[in-house]
Amino acid sequence: MRVVIAGAGSVGRSIARELLDNGHEVLLVDKSPAAMKMGSVPQAEWLLADACEVASLGEAGLDSADVVVAATGDDKANLVVSLLAKTEYGVPRTVARVNNPKNEWMFDEAWGVDVAVSTPRLMTALVEEAVSIGDLVRIFTFQQGHANMVEFTLPHDSPLTGTTVGQVPWPDDTVLVGIIREERPIAPTPDDAIEAHDELLFITVPENEEALRALLAPGGAPHPAPR
Repeated sequence: MRVVIAGAGSVGRSIARELLDNGHEVLLVDKSPAAMKMGSVPQAEWLLADACEVASLGEAGLDSADVVVAATGDDKANLVVSLLAKTEYGVPRTVARVNNPKNEWMFDEAWGVDVAVSTPRLMTALVEEAVSIGDLVRIFTFQQGHANMVEFTLPHDSPLTGTTVGQVPWPDDTVLVGIIREERPIAPTPDDAIEAHDELLFITVPENEEALRALLAPGGAPHPAPR
């Protein structure tokens, strides 16, 4: 996935590092020479340009971007970047940082904003969730408990489709805490069926995330537990 981030400050760099760690391609764009701290995120591409100008966005290659993240410290700039990304380049997904909560009402589809958020990790998760059906997305880390909340949107060909929650041999130290189906939350019970395109929310430990991903993804072998 190719992500263009407008704003190379601490927020933009934080998002870039997490996306790069997850294997995505990232371009950081900023108009300030002082923000060109390339050594801080050496794996990213960098562009010194004003992301509020159409020509700069063309130079950034928005026609090939999957997601644009407007992460500057200026709400007006974030709105302009989002609007240009949508209207001029048809970028599939825009995520915009809201600096002043009083401006949140403006961050909507009318301004080309798909998702408006305010923290780097949540922005990262929403960027990935939009295009990552069939992949495990880390939502946040519990700082006091060596555990993460992760999300997985179940593809239609997952081996778990059609099973019940109680039949699945979840990895150790892994708890299914919620199912989101057709925009409605469900508190899972052992008898609840798992359906294609369900968003499954788990709390698990980092060392078991790979086993959980293998269980959920197509090609996995759930071996239903006896009931």
